[in-house]
Amino acid sequence: MAVFNLRAYDDHEQIVFCSDAESGLKAIICIHSTALGPAVGGCRMWEYNTDEGALVDGLRLSRGMTYKNAMAGLPFGGGKSVIIGNPKTLKSEALFRAFGRFVDSISGRYVTAEDVGTSPADIAIVHKETPHVLGLEGKSGDPSPMTAYGVYKGIKSAVKFKMGRDSLEGVRIAVQGLGHVGYYLCKHLHEEGAKLIVTDINKESIERVVRDFGATACDINAIYTQDVDVYAPCALGATVNDETLPRLKCSIVAGAANNVLAEDRHGIALMNRGILYAPDYVINAGGIINVSFENNYSKDAAMAKTDNIYATLTNVFERAKSEGKPTNVVADEIARQLVAKGRK
Repeated sequence: MAVFNLRAYDDHEQIVFCSDAESGLKAIICIHSTALGPAVGGCRMWEYNTDEGALVDGLRLSRGMTYKNAMAGLPFGGGKSVIIGNPKTLKSEALFRAFGRFVDSISGRYVTAEDVGTSPADIAIVHKETPHVLGLEGKSGDPSPMTAYGVYKGIKSAVKFKMGRDSLEGVRIAVQGLGHVGYYLCKHLHEEGAKLIVTDINKESIERVVRDFGATACDINAIYTQDVDVYAPCALGATVNDETLPRLKCSIVAGAANNVLAEDRHGIALMNRGILYAPDYVINAGGIINVSFENNYSKDAAMAKTDNIYATLTNVFERAKSEGKPTNVVADEIARQLVAKGRK
């Protein structure tokens, strides 16, 4: 595996491979950029099929964090870590303490937090070995509600730009993934009168959203073909790909998932089909905005800054339209310009 030649490598500053035989830890810490500050990004735990798959995921996610933090106006660079293993069976205090020691060895260049497969309780164990963590209980806490709030504001921005509507009343939205973020997002959408079609790999999660918000359930593979205004992916990434893209019947793609596009070229394909794409790292920045207030936490202040996602997306949409470019390309250009200014 030629790391430096991977497409996802993208001039990362540092990659740390972590192994602890006693606890079973196998992890990768990816630091994409520290131009704007310490590389901040969550720790994902997932049962990857291959080590290369874990590395590529970490590389793509860490670059996304660089762009996310830059676009959100935060004094952070971008990083991400992945722990290879089943989060339902491999978790232990020894494993997270070992991971914490690796994080600490980087001396603050990387600051971790929860992500898919990890929780504030797991990060609290990491904190026993290093101060370089965010999202602890009693401080900013679970970032999921603020992530969902930001996605809700982003969907409103996209609907206004594409459909000319200020309200989501009657807007048809297909939500894929009903975990913490997906559930809170459905709550916001329901309260504004949106019509929800939902799916998840977990039957209980579907039943909860159907019961609480009057949503309509559909099969996990049928979510792409729903005749809706908005497709909101809120699970894992790469759901817009060569196989799914021709099946989409929406006019907007806007959700909480990271790396929604399997490849950058799928942004061009969406544009050519007249589908507006809300770049993932712009719309889902609410969680990192929330933890940025960790040391002097104010929910009102975090929400006020998260509200800016609406205007940031509107700017991306307008520039993309005027320049005839895909929204993901325009967002990347803006983010890179912000990072370059930070380096100077």
